[in-house]
Amino acid sequence: MSVKIKLSILFTSLIFFLKYAHADDIREANRLLSVTDMGSRFESKALDQTQKIIRTYTSIVNMSLSLILPQSVKSNIAKCYAEVYAWENFEPGITEIFAKNLSTREIRLLIDFYSNLGLPPMEIETFKNTIDKADKIEQSSIEYIFNNSIGCVERDAKIINNFIAVKNINNSEELASNE
Repeated sequence: MSVKIKLSILFTSLIFFLKYAHADDIREANRLLSVTDMGSRFESKALDQTQKIIRTYTSIVNMSLSLILPQSVKSNIAKCYAEVYAWENFEPGITEIFAKNLSTREIRLLIDFYSNLGLPPMEIETFKNTIDKADKIEQSSIEYIFNNSIGCVERDAKIINNFIAVKNINNSEELASNE
């Protein structure tokens, strides 16, 4: 067999192995996200952020125009955030980030830890090294979410501006009818 053929077979085998190994890392990363209840925690955080955004909008409109945003406007704003920042939109990418930044051993160690199975004493150093990767994983996740979401700010502005415009028209009509 020629060297080219041997290298080709070796390269093909290596690619197959790496795809299989990566699939195993993805599967384990999915398991870790499930064990840590990451989806629920993500959605809870997104809901909390949405409520803060709506409170901020409400405050700005109230302070600058003495208007109160109706529940329908708040609901439309909340709907956008619920759709855009739904966990299922980001789960595959976040899973990939975990799989790329942690070894299968590290992922399994975290799964055991979060499953209350404890840590073997000989794995404490590995666990510490794994925890040290948290900042990088968090930063990569934030960048991923930012780069893969359309955002809602422009839509929010349109919804609020439409409400204000309708309110101004109604007020103008009311003033005209009182004259």
